[in-house]
Amino acid sequence: MPKTLSIDEMGCEGCEDIVENALAGVAAVSDVDADHESGTVTVDGDATDDDLLRSVELAGYDAELADA
Repeated sequence: MPKTLSIDEMGCEGCEDIVENALAGVAAVSDVDADHESGTVTVDGDATDDDLLRSVELAGYDAELADA
């Protein structure tokens, strides 16, 4: 089931790329789609919430689960 993260600081397509690359590097992530206009990222796969949030934070952004 896809998970949606909310990331307010994504302001451009370059930010999308940074976040997508960070999340794509997480084990068990099969697909990532970031949208800076809505400030959301949809992640498919079986990665844990903690792993997803940590990878975004390591990339320099604050994230929270939008599904919660």
